[in-house]
Amino acid sequence: MFVVIGIRLIVLQVVDAPAYADGGVWDRVGSPVVVPAPRGSIYDRTGAVLAHSVAARFVYSDPGLVEDPQATAEALSPLLGIPRSTLLERLVPQTRPDGQESRFEFLARGVDVELADQVMDLELAGIGVDYDERREVPGNDLAANLLGFVGLDMNGLEGLEARYDEVLRGVNGQRIAEQGNRDLRLAEIPGGYRQETEPQPGSSLVLTIDRDLQYEVQRILSATLEQCTVSVAAAVVLDARTGEVLAQASEPTYNAADAWSSDPSDRQDIATTFTAEPGSVHKPLVLGAALEEGLIEPDTTLDLGPTIRKGDTTFRDTRPIEAGVATSLAGMLAYSSNVGTIKIADQLGPDRLHAYQQAFGLGSPTGVGLPGEASGRVLPLDEWSASSYGSVPLGHSVDATPLQMAAAYAAIANDGVYVPPRLVREIVDEHGQRSPTAEPATRRVLSADNAAALRTIMEGVTTIPGATGTAAAVPGYRVAGKTGTGRRIVNGSVAPGEVTSFIGMAPADDPRYVIAVVSHTPGGGCGDVAAPAFRDMMRFTLLHYRVPPSGTEPPEFVVHP
Repeated sequence: MFVVIGIRLIVLQVVDAPAYADGGVWDRVGSPVVVPAPRGSIYDRTGAVLAHSVAARFVYSDPGLVEDPQATAEALSPLLGIPRSTLLERLVPQTRPDGQESRFEFLARGVDVELADQVMDLELAGIGVDYDERREVPGNDLAANLLGFVGLDMNGLEGLEARYDEVLRGVNGQRIAEQGNRDLRLAEIPGGYRQETEPQPGSSLVLTIDRDLQYEVQRILSATLEQCTVSVAAAVVLDARTGEVLAQASEPTYNAADAWSSDPSDRQDIATTFTAEPGSVHKPLVLGAALEEGLIEPDTTLDLGPTIRKGDTTFRDTRPIEAGVATSLAGMLAYSSNVGTIKIADQLGPDRLHAYQQAFGLGSPTGVGLPGEASGRVLPLDEWSASSYGSVPLGHSVDATPLQMAAAYAAIANDGVYVPPRLVREIVDEHGQRSPTAEPATRRVLSADNAAALRTIMEGVTTIPGATGTAAAVPGYRVAGKTGTGRRIVNGSVAPGEVTSFIGMAPADDPRYVIAVVSHTPGGGCGDVAAPAFRDMMRFTLLHYRVPPSGTEPPEFVVHP
């Protein structure tokens, strides 16, 4: 009998021991725990951090081990800042959809390490903490409408965080391990069974945005708009040669570090989602097309007259000129002549005007990389009425975003070559390998000579006495640009107020930067805001990038030769 018992013990302790031990292991292994993949960072063009993830902790419960759910909720609520009723729902035993008893419930995500330590010091039964990450945006509202934000699960919800979510988020890992219930607190058994799949960190984005310039553009836009009641406004700064967006500001804005407390309407990127009639900033496109088609020359003069009629509509100039008085192109643009623009458009014809609108990028998204970008609208030729021959050249019956118009002006600045704007310079993977984004496909819209001639004509807007854009002049630099006033059409009806803008480039003799400032004022009466804001933004931009003052003086324009 003793021999039989001895043999059986040997079998149990030596032969069958691994099987029994393995069976016991699975009784002690806890539920799989997600090991978060560090989300990639977002940097400006200089390497300054705009958004990144930091080490944090998550707090969780095993409802099967929680002894007193009510007391546990009472203890955790003030630390985690979560209502007791919400915590209680995750502390009581519950059945999952698969019919199994839940052994893991998130209580809080992105908790500071120090706070997690305080939770563990409470030694609450069934409560544990583990590694997590939290998204931080050091600049708060800096470029917030571009960056967007992430949810608690670190998935991008808006802005670049959403558009490049697959690039930034990486692949989460997973860990399962034996847990002991010392005093009913969850604790991993040292040296016990453990299996872990390493997470794959996400890649990072390097933007074209310049943090310092972005800050100043936002500051100027906000300060300027305090002068009047503005519903929305945008400012865009483009590198005319590369199409890179150096700054893109929206008003209103929000704190991306605390996005959930903001109004959803404050989170829109106005430069890419707000569409309105461009108004008179559309007129240089008409002149550029006529120059390219050989219909006018830089020294062409026109007999404007005070009015012109198209269909059932009479179009007037705010500064009427008597019939028979010759006016230069520079004078016509400086005083924003509707009559002169329509007469030039008549020579161009609707087919060619429509084709140039599309060539300048109107009617199509720029593809800058932000979700929800509007395409705007160019009036189809089969929808033209008799009055459209007057309204379309003046930038009415047309819808465009501020970024679309800035890119169109950048084509004029870039010797007639259209370069689609872009926000992302390169992607940096977890190993530091840099992959520049693809070069945008460019197209020639104007010849270099005609683009240069058009820029010179546009200088009259900021230099001719009494011109509409003299407030946009930057001392020491030649500036070419145009003012505009348009309407906003919403669901087929004209929205109250007006949309005012100034778009320009400097130095006009060798353009480096294009800036567009657009604002919608529901109450009207704020038309002089855009030009001064442009002036301050362009002055800072030129000094920031150490662009030397223009070495030449603007031409001496003659309005009435």
